[in-house]
Amino acid sequence: MTGEKSLSMLLKTMKPIHNPGEFVFCKVGHEQTIDINLAICLFKEHEATTVVLKKEIADQLGLEYTFIASWITLTVHSSLEAVGLTAAFSSALSKKGISCNVIAAYYHDHIFVGVKDTEAAMNILKQLSE
Repeated sequence: MTGEKSLSMLLKTMKPIHNPGEFVFCKVGHEQTIDINLAICLFKEHEATTVVLKKEIADQLGLEYTFIASWITLTVHSSLEAVGLTAAFSSALSKKGISCNVIAAYYHDHIFVGVKDTEAAMNILKQLSE
């Protein structure tokens, strides 16, 4: 099954959901190991590996972080080749002073916003799809 490519259809059907919990972005050195089953996401960069974890797991592992986020998933199956979706929602959020960190996975786009911005971000994303 291929994902949706039409921007108007993506916006109309994106149906954001808030995943409960608090999430953090941490870095681990390439020589460190972390149980992949604990991670929401891993991304290997030149300097270190970025790991997105539930905050309580990062605390248990003694990992440092500076940003505590809420995780919002756009439930529409978006194509990795779709053009404009990230720009549309990030622009709408930025107009209200909300920063977002985006991870595009195979089926869905995942948006991480500051915990204090969760309700406002959800409202903006819902309005964008109307």
